[in-house]
Formats: sequence, structure tokens, C-alpha cells
Amino acid sequence: MRPSFGARPTKDGVSFRLWAPGARRVDLLLERRHAMQRRQDGWYVADIDGLAVGTPYKFRIDDEIDVPDPASAFQPEDVFGPSEVIDHDAFTWRARDWRGHPWEEAVLIETHVGTFTAEGTYRAMIDKLDHLVATGITALELMPLADFAGRRGWGYDGVLWYAPDSAYGRPEDLKALIDEAHLRGLMVFLDVVYNHFGPEGNYLGRYAPSFFTDAHTPWGSAIDYRVPQVRAFAVENALSWLSDYRFDGLRLDAANHIMAVPGEQSMLQDLSAAAGELAKATGRHIHLVLENGDNRASLLDAAQEPPNGKYRGQWNDDYHHVWHVMLTGELNGYYGDYQTPRMDLARALASGFVYQGEISEFWGKKPRGEPSGELPPATFVNFLQNHDQIGNRPFGDRLESLASPQQIEAALAVTLLAPMVPMLFQGEEWGSTVPFPFFCDFKGGLADAVRKGRKQEYAWAYEKYGDEVPDPLDPATLQSAVLDWTGRTPEQDKRLVLVRELLILRRKEIAPRLKGASFGDAEAADNGLLTAHWRMGDGTTLRLVANLSDRDIAHSDSNAGTPIWGNAAGDRLPPWSVVWRLGG
Repeated sequence: MRPSFGARPTKDGVSFRLWAPGARRVDLLLERRHAMQRRQDGWYVADIDGLAVGTPYKFRIDDEIDVPDPASAFQPEDVFGPSEVIDHDAFTWRARDWRGHPWEEAVLIETHVGTFTAEGTYRAMIDKLDHLVATGITALELMPLADFAGRRGWGYDGVLWYAPDSAYGRPEDLKALIDEAHLRGLMVFLDVVYNHFGPEGNYLGRYAPSFFTDAHTPWGSAIDYRVPQVRAFAVENALSWLSDYRFDGLRLDAANHIMAVPGEQSMLQDLSAAAGELAKATGRHIHLVLENGDNRASLLDAAQEPPNGKYRGQWNDDYHHVWHVMLTGELNGYYGDYQTPRMDLARALASGFVYQGEISEFWGKKPRGEPSGELPPATFVNFLQNHDQIGNRPFGDRLESLASPQQIEAALAVTLLAPMVPMLFQGEEWGSTVPFPFFCDFKGGLADAVRKGRKQEYAWAYEKYGDEVPDPLDPATLQSAVLDWTGRTPEQDKRLVLVRELLILRRKEIAPRLKGASFGDAEAADNGLLTAHWRMGDGTTLRLVANLSDRDIAHSDSNAGTPIWGNAAGDRLPPWSVVWRLGG
């Protein structure tokens, strides 16, 4: 199917299309200007014979403003510069027979291209792929790449959704990274943002005002997915990442802020169905994951293969929050909803979400979530750290600086062997202490607004630490977040060995049994004893016993099954110890 948006090479030249219903006239700017023909429903088209791939171009709107293509495939001079014609079919893929892995085999690691290596490029990441494979990672997840203003950023302010940011390299460099990952058996996922556009470099409101509604998100005007062309823009973007770049899956940011009309099929359903059609046509495994603060279990079904309106999984913030409260004692902000962390952890292990319709104080003292216990356990992506939970702190400090190694290793032993899909954050596999503070590269008034907003949000930190709090606009803040691959301590080497051992065990004993698995039950006692069990897909029972306290706990070793992890001998559990069994 020929995409509706953007510039695509043809056998005779290049075909350009722009949806600009608010424009009276549109000109295509090449070496000279070409008047574009207006078609139905606000489309402007121009077919230029003899034009080469690599040609730069812009659009002139009503003789007033020159803009890049909103569906630009590449912006070599950032969001304000010209777009470049890219031929996606010209790349020679080496892993031509790659079909991906079933979802049950996923072990994710979230990464930021600009800080994953000292070079901060797609190409430089290739050198680290063997490390990920040796660790037991099966899926590399990249934070958003859609072109954003400036040379530094987390990626959530993207304005040109189809263009991988030039700060990290060219489109062929990104494809080379994905191809090399596939050659090593690694899936590659991409974080995409369909709930808003960034604040700088987005011109859609000028020539396509119907892209937006009067409603607002925390980041600006809501996108109006009731408009067919707007909905198609997002769905075709997802297909572009999945087909032109061969990503194995997408994680949709803050889906609860994506506009939906009650009683009508949502953009989320359309996107899932379109990805499913691609999966059927190509024989590939394609996985779609949500971040959704509303905990809408009805959107999820890990067992739907291929996708057909549902989503494979969801980042389970509830799971992270209960561990964070338990290990740090912090109760500020959303952590205040988790006053009984051990009991909340038991609920997450027994049925997925903690909030399944209960009243949430943080979310406006209203019900949050839907019942999730009937879903497969693998529906839930569980983690102890991610970019948000580290970066949305004044100093971007990691869990390593907030909890003891013994506590963290117990949490890892639970997270990496539980029948949910685990995710690590870059460097977590060796216990990196490199911070991940928020950083961006805005200018002028927008930069001032970012600084002001941070100082309001973290007033207590600025009052206590003053100029020690990292300035998000300072290039040094990004540099502070670059992973150190050369200076691991002996303790960090031991952590890496632990994580590798856990993931070897997961691959051998857990992943093959996940298909068809179901939730069981979990209990947390006041003394820190946690027990849980799940029915696995092969009929066996997976059992967990853990002491999540600083004292020994008397516990008789009466559980059935064969120990696969931890010391199951004796009648006492040492502090922060974890035992897993498989069997009857």
C-alpha cells in the first residue's frame, strides 16, 4: 500500500504529497518552486520527474512561511531545515529471513541512543550488541527517535514523526543497527509518541489546524484522531517504523492521553489491526506495548497473535512504584498511592495491576484501572527502573544510590524470574550509578520556561542544593548521563554475573512455559514474608518464597516443587533472600 504522506521515489522521479486543508496555496521548493495541485480534502500533490534521491525540499505555505515535510523521512539540518528525499527500498538487509521472537521470550533493555555510548550514535551501539546478547537480553528498546529540536533530548518532544533524529546518524545507520541486532538474534523496539507534538518545530497548526482539538494534554493541544487523515498519519507512521526500518515492536507513550471517542473504534485499535495485517503478510512477530496510566486491561491481550486491535503488553508502573516505596521509603507524588508496598507487591504478582478500579488519591481521587487478573501474566512489562523513574528526579539518581545491593539483588531475583516480561534500563545489568537526569536543547524563551518549570516542580531540591541541581539545558547534563563501559568495579562485575545467571535460568525454565500461563495467588505477611504461585503453560506450578525484610524469618520448607533458584534448605529465610521452585 502506497503511504498517503511524504515524499516517495517513483520510477520516473519523486512524488510529493502534503495534507494542508488550511492552506490556500502550497509550493514545493526545490532548486525552483513548483506549484502543487490541490486535490480533494485538502491534499496537495506534485510529481517531479528526474529528481534524485537525496534531494532537499521544503513546502511554501500561502507565500508566507516555508516548512519541512511533516512526514519527512530525514532532516539533516534539524527540524527547521529542509527535508531530504529518502529511498527506503535502497537499503540492503542482511538478516533477510528474520521473523523475530514470540513475546514470551522477550527480555527488554531500555536505552537512549545519545547516552548509551560515548559517541552517542546508532552505529556506535552496534559494538555493544554482543554484550546485550551475552547478558541474556532478547530485545533492545530505543527511546523516541522522531526528530526533535536541538541536538540533545529524551525524544519525547518530537515534531517530525517519520524522521529519525539526525543527532544520532542517518536513516541507513539506524537500519544498520537494527540489521546487526537481528543478525545476533535481538529484537529491536521503538518508543513512539502519538499523544502530542513537541513545542518547537511543529507547523501543522498553520496549514492543518484540524490536526488539533481544543482539549489539552500536559504537553499542549490534543491531537484530533476523529479526523481520518490525522488518524492515518499516526497509523502509517507506525507501519513505517515497522516496515521501512523493520522494528519488531513499538511502545506507545502515555496512551491515556491519546484522544478516543466513547463507542467508536479508537486510533489505538486501528494501529494494532494495521500492525497485525503487516505481521500476517510478512510472517513476522510484531509486538505492541502501551504505557497507560489508566490501567485499561481491556486494551491488552498478550495472547492475541498477530495483533488485531489489542496490545501485547503494558509497562506496569504499579510494579515499579511498590518496589520503590519498599526500598526507599519515599512517599512523595504518585508514590503516596502505595502506602502498603508489600501487600501491593503481592497484588501485582497475583493479578497484574495494583489499581484495578480502586480510588487513587494521586489520579484525582477517582477510580483507576480495570480488573486484570484474567490476562496472561506476560501481559505486564515489569521493571525496577526506567528513564522516567530515574530521570524525573532532580539529580537523575538511580536505585543504586537509594537502596542496598542486597535489597536490589532480591528485587532483581523476583523481577527477572517472575512470569511477566522483565525490562532493565541501560547499565542496570551491572548496577551502573551513572545518573540519567532530564536534558534538552531548547533556545530562548522555551529554554527559560523549561528551567522555570523544573525549579517549580523540584523547589525543595533547588532550595536545598541550589546550583548543584543539574541544568537541563547545559550540555554537561547530557554528558553526565553517558554510560561508562570501561570502569566497572568488582562489585558491578558480580552484579552482571548475577543478572546473567538469572536470565540464563529464565531462558531455560521460565520462557518456554509462559505461553498459556495464568495468574495464581500471592500473600504478603507483616514480617516481610512474600509467597506467590502461578500456573504455567505446561501445567507445572511456579512458586516464589521471599524474605523482603532485614531480619531472618522462620519458614518451614514445605512448598512442593524443585528449587531452581535460591537456598531452600533449613527452616529460616535470611534477610532479602529469594527462592523459586517449579513443580506440583
